[in-house]
Amino acid sequence: MKQATLCVLLLFTTCYLGYSQGKLEKAEESLTKKEENRRNTSRSRSRDSFNSSDSEDSYLSDEFFGIFIELFLGITYYTTFESYWERDHRASYASITKYPYYNSKKGNYAYDWGDDTTVFGTTISNRFIVENQKLYGNHLNIDMRFLKRVGLEADYLQLWEDNTNFGDNSLAIFTAMAKYHRVRTERFDAWWGLGATYVDGEVKELGFTYGLGAELFFARPLSLEASFNQAFINGETVNTFNALLNYHYKRLTFSGGYEHLKIGDPDFSMFSVGVGVSF
Repeated sequence: MKQATLCVLLLFTTCYLGYSQGKLEKAEESLTKKEENRRNTSRSRSRDSFNSSDSEDSYLSDEFFGIFIELFLGITYYTTFESYWERDHRASYASITKYPYYNSKKGNYAYDWGDDTTVFGTTISNRFIVENQKLYGNHLNIDMRFLKRVGLEADYLQLWEDNTNFGDNSLAIFTAMAKYHRVRTERFDAWWGLGATYVDGEVKELGFTYGLGAELFFARPLSLEASFNQAFINGETVNTFNALLNYHYKRLTFSGGYEHLKIGDPDFSMFSVGVGVSF
């Protein structure tokens, strides 16, 4: 009888602890536990590489690597930056608008310089995101454009979770990225970027980040916007996907949509609503 009672209590305790653990706590654990695995894998690869070194194989590898790099640069330069046949298109010289739909159907770029264009533009936006009544967050973003094609973005994501059994938990993610605006037409623009992400909380790690994004100005005063960022932290990834419907009113942009987060193992599907202002 005592053994049966002990088993029931042990099972109840295990289930209680597993259920009470919040998603943010699971996310932090999944990012931190990868560090030891990464170190062990690195040591194993180092030993294998040392034991299997061969001068002839190294020479062939270097030759192949050199050819591969030349082909890679030749093929990807045009798609990453600009092809020579695009230089004759007006989009190649498009200027930054002061804000979308300033006095026409133009979005973030205009082919002709005029009263609606500028050499430097900044947009500050803030969005509230929520998955349920216990899990929510805030997304602050600063996006700067200059030199027609170049941009800088700073992003701060703060998440909170109310856990009934173990108290509240929070997690902050900071991202800084340099951006290149690859497509610059008056109704559609797209960009890619490279940077770094810092995950605070129990993780406290910095990782490499890349991002992609686009915006379509399909009907004044509306636009559709989508972006994806991926950061690499301790062998795991932190993914952020945004899909927004924007309503532009003078310098203000009201947005609503969907935000999906993957922080280590857990996934977060969140509703997003916010406002931005352009300077």
